[in-house]
Parts: sequence; C-alpha cells; structure tokens
Amino acid sequence: MVRSGSRVTGRSAISGHRIRASDPEAVYLTGHMKGSSPNHHGSWPGLAGRLAVRAAVSPRLAMDLMTALWAFRRRRWWARPPFLPLPDHTYLRWRLYTAYGDEDALPPVRDVIRFARWRREILRLGR
Repeated sequence: MVRSGSRVTGRSAISGHRIRASDPEAVYLTGHMKGSSPNHHGSWPGLAGRLAVRAAVSPRLAMDLMTALWAFRRRRWWARPPFLPLPDHTYLRWRLYTAYGDEDALPPVRDVIRFARWRREILRLGR
C-alpha cells in the first residue's frame, strides 16, 4: 500500500481489491480517516483554542474533553510548577508516537474529539 498525503492506494490484503482512503479497510490499515493525519504545523495552544470553540457550542463535548484531560493529568501536578493538571510530557510524547509514529505530531482536532467521545462510550461515563 502506498500512502500519499491523505490518499491511500493499494490492494487489500484480504480481498485483493483496490482500496481508497474513504474505504473502511483503509482506515483500519492506516489508522487514520481521510483528511485526518497528524499535523506538524500549528501549536498546542492553537489546538486547545480550536477545541475550546467546538466545546463552547457542545456541552457534551466539553465534558468529554474535560474528563479526557483530567485522565491524562500528571501525577502530583499540584506539587510542581506550573501547578496545573496538564499531561506528563514524556507520557504525551509516547501516546503520540504510538498513535502517529511521531512523538512531535500534533493530533488533528477531529482525532481528539473522536478519542474523547470514544473514551466516554467505552468507559460508560455520563450515563
């Protein structure tokens, strides 16, 4: 399979048919949906701002994002500056590496939202 940009081309290992980025099998094989690939442009504050705008219009999404952020917080965050419940840098880099193959990747807004919703559903939060 060859991946160029957000387009996936190649042959299915299962059926032998040609696959495209919009096919569910391509999502399974690459781990990304069409138009959803890790970003090396932008910044973490920019990502936070875009997520905040999305959360402002959707209270359910706001709760999903807050519970995911709380779950990722650094242990004993109150004992070290900046005294905020932020994720541990090493842990976050590892999560990005396992998700995108690059510890410096910036996840797309769509992936963060999908993860937060998936987390709520799988843990049955907010029932």
